[in-house]
Amino acid sequence: MKASVIDLFCGAGGLTHGFELEGLTVNLGLDIDPACQTAFQSNNDATFLHKNIVDISPLELLEHFPSQDLRILAGCAPCQPYSMYSQRQYYKSTTRWSLLGKFSELARGIDAEIVTMENVPQLAKHPQFAYFVNSLESSGYFVSWREVKCADYGVPQSRRRLVLLASKLGPISLIPPTHRTDQYVTVRQTIRDLPPIAAGSCSLDDPLHTSSALSEINLKRIQASRPGGSWKDWPDELVAGCHRLPSGKTYPSVYGRMVWDNLSPTITTQSFGYGNGRFGHPDQDRAISLREAALLQTFPRDYTFFEEHSSVHMKAVGRLIGNAVPVQLARAVARSIKVHLEQQIA
Repeated sequence: MKASVIDLFCGAGGLTHGFELEGLTVNLGLDIDPACQTAFQSNNDATFLHKNIVDISPLELLEHFPSQDLRILAGCAPCQPYSMYSQRQYYKSTTRWSLLGKFSELARGIDAEIVTMENVPQLAKHPQFAYFVNSLESSGYFVSWREVKCADYGVPQSRRRLVLLASKLGPISLIPPTHRTDQYVTVRQTIRDLPPIAAGSCSLDDPLHTSSALSEINLKRIQASRPGGSWKDWPDELVAGCHRLPSGKTYPSVYGRMVWDNLSPTITTQSFGYGNGRFGHPDQDRAISLREAALLQTFPRDYTFFEEHSSVHMKAVGRLIGNAVPVQLARAVARSIKVHLEQQIA
C-alpha cells in the first residue's frame, strides 16, 4: 500500500522529519506561523503552506494527496489550551479550543485512512478530546491512545505526551517501547560532544550553538548551583525575593542545572533561559544553547532553523524548537503506522 502524509500544525518539521526518516512520504506541512517555513523546507522534502487550519477545506487538502495513495493525516494541535499552566489563560479563546474539532472535521472530510495526533497528557481530561475520539469512532475508525514516556522511544527527556492513532483499516496501536529504563538516552550522550561556550557567546562552527547572556547575579547563582539541585542550595543573598514567599517555595526546579547521566527536563519554548526551569548546563556556567535544546528534542545535528547568514533570534528559534514533536517520537509513530499497513497487506 502506497501512503502519503499531510502534517497539520507542522511547525519546524519534527514530526515530518521523523516520518521521512522512516520512509513515509510527507506531501505537505501546514502552519499559521510563517517563521516555520525555513526550518520546515530546508530539512524536509515536503511543501510548506502558510495558512490557518480554520481556513482550509477538505478539498484543498485532497489536492495534495495522489488519488491512488492511502491518506494519512497527522498533527499536533497547539497544546497551550490544554496544559495545566495555561488552562485559565486560554480557556476563553474559542479559536484555540476549536482547533481539535477542525482537525477531526478535516480527517473525516478527506476520508483519511489513518489519523495520528500527539499532545499534552492533560488533553485527555477535556471534553474536546472525548468529542474528537467519539467523532472518529462514529466515522468508522479504530482508535487507540495512551500517555507515553518519550524516553521509552529514545528521547532524552522526562517529557510525557498523549499519542493517538486511528485507522479505518483495522485496529492500530503504538509500537512497544524501544528503550528500557536502563537504556534511556542521557543528557551526556546527547550534548557532551559540543564545544564549550560561555554565557552570551556562540560557537564559530555552529551559529545555533549559542547561549543567552547572564546577568551578574544569575552568573553567581549558576556558579552556586549543582546538577539536580535548586535555588535552595544557594547562599541566602542570592535567593530571589519571590522564592522567599510561600508561593515561591513550590518552584524548586527553576534556576537548576541538568544532570549529565540523567534525562533532561521537558524542553520548552523558553529552555534557552537559565531561570525558566532546570535548563542550566550540567557543568558550564550558562543555560543550554539552542543547538543543545534541538539535540535534546532529537533533531539531527545539522538541522537548520534559520536562513544562512541571518541573525539568530533566541526567542523565535526557541519557540520553534520547544513546540516541535521530538523527532524520535515521530519515528515511533511512523513505525507504528508502517507495521499496521504491513499487517493489513498480510
